Amino acid sequence: MKKILVLAVLLFISCNSIKQFNEGISQPIPVAKLQSDVDYSYQKLKQLHPKLYWYISKEKLDYKFDSLKKSIQKPMTGLTFYKQLSQVTKSVGQGHLGISPSLKKYSKKELKLLKKEGKAALNQFDFEFIDNKLIILKNRSRHNIKENTEVVSINNEKPSDLIATYKKRVASDGYNTTFHNRYLGKSFGMFYTLDKGKLQDSIQLVLKLEDKDSLFVVKRDTFGTNSKEDKIKLSKKETKEKAKFNSKYGFNKETKTFTRELKFIENDSTTALMTIKQFNNGNPHDFYEESFNKLSVANAKNLIIDLRNNPGGRLFEIGDLYGYLANEPFVFIDDYEVVSRTSKLHVDYFKGGGPIMKFFKVLGAPFFYSINYFRVRKEDDKYLFSTKHSKISQPKPNNFKGKVYVLINGGSFSASSIISSNLKSTKRAFFVGEETGGAYNGTVAAQMPLVQLPNSKVNLRIGLALVSANGKTDIEGRGIFPDKEIIPTIEDRKNNIDPELKWVLDDIKRDKEVEELLKEPIKEPSKK
Repeated sequence: MKKILVLAVLLFISCNSIKQFNEGISQPIPVAKLQSDVDYSYQKLKQLHPKLYWYISKEKLDYKFDSLKKSIQKPMTGLTFYKQLSQVTKSVGQGHLGISPSLKKYSKKELKLLKKEGKAALNQFDFEFIDNKLIILKNRSRHNIKENTEVVSINNEKPSDLIATYKKRVASDGYNTTFHNRYLGKSFGMFYTLDKGKLQDSIQLVLKLEDKDSLFVVKRDTFGTNSKEDKIKLSKKETKEKAKFNSKYGFNKETKTFTRELKFIENDSTTALMTIKQFNNGNPHDFYEESFNKLSVANAKNLIIDLRNNPGGRLFEIGDLYGYLANEPFVFIDDYEVVSRTSKLHVDYFKGGGPIMKFFKVLGAPFFYSINYFRVRKEDDKYLFSTKHSKISQPKPNNFKGKVYVLINGGSFSASSIISSNLKSTKRAFFVGEETGGAYNGTVAAQMPLVQLPNSKVNLRIGLALVSANGKTDIEGRGIFPDKEIIPTIEDRKNNIDPELKWVLDDIKRDKEVEELLKEPIKEPSKK
């Protein structure tokens, strides 16, 4: 009886807390408190961000924050404040510097009900923004909508106008010009939610079908969320094997696709395509070991690595992959650069995990904080933190020795750009596509604690360390440029043509033809 009473009290407190939070974010915030949040956000950036003035001078950034503070003359909601503050943080020019408003919280009971009702309207689609048009790449709704269908409007707003608005709030790395269209197109649903302040249970889509505008009303739906395959009961052994398989290839439950894939695209297995959608999800070590063993056994001559729209992920994964591509000893990244000895103490150490995990984290906290404090050293005017990736590493025993092509675009960001920087600086790969969204000379990321502003509840995600590849370029603030630039068009999508991959396959074919010609014996000129 006592336990039930305690649970009831905790549930009441939790529900009351959620109610107060939701009421708070919907109310206009007094001017003085908003101005205080402006100061607080800049203070936190100066305290934690190691390259705050890399792409903008201190004087200019001071002016932008001061101007924002003075411009606030009337109360506004946290959502409206986010839209203004984000235009200032964008000027820092760091794509990892995330900013978002706090959205409505739900109780466990409400979340269960939402789950029963199915996916939010926009979450039923994958999008791409290309040729200044938003197209549907993948349709998971019950509506009969073909892939590559153009979206004319969403709730009477043009996608191009919405993207233009979102660009004002989202930073790319440095002076990059390719990142926004790729990233905002791929993440359109998320940014639409942030813009409106909530998930959409219903939307009106006007789509261009056979040169005519057609209206579709898409509602929150369970369609496609409970497949028959999911309901099949497996034995413990089968469940374990399936989990291991899914982990190796990085199965995404949301999209029902795999993160990593290797396939041979020539009958003689001389050319392979490795697609990596992100450097995250599952255990990649087994995938890379298996893949490069396959390449070795097949005696493959060409490897195409597709990093298009890969937003990045874990450093250890790209370090592992690079070990299979390098042909000589290498230093993968420089030592991390941080603001001070205490920078890494701001990591969200206690975040995540259940009660048992939290208990062990409490026990380990003194060791964690001591190690992260004393491992930081000062050299000249910089505070540096070494990792195993900033020391000399050896290539893997079965490293690939053939020709490497890398497909890139503006959506290739963060870890994708770091591994690309190494491959570019060592001339280990030939790049095809467009300039990456991530900078060649590094990005501020690594651990990224969440800072919530006290009054507006706007969230800042701040990178603590400069992560940069060992190789550098003199062109500051730009990404990795392709050796062969190819920009796909909307017509390519409609005709199911992959122009970047097609060019690579044609190039490989040309090389083979030249190789065959060189093998032919030289014919002596006929005697007359």
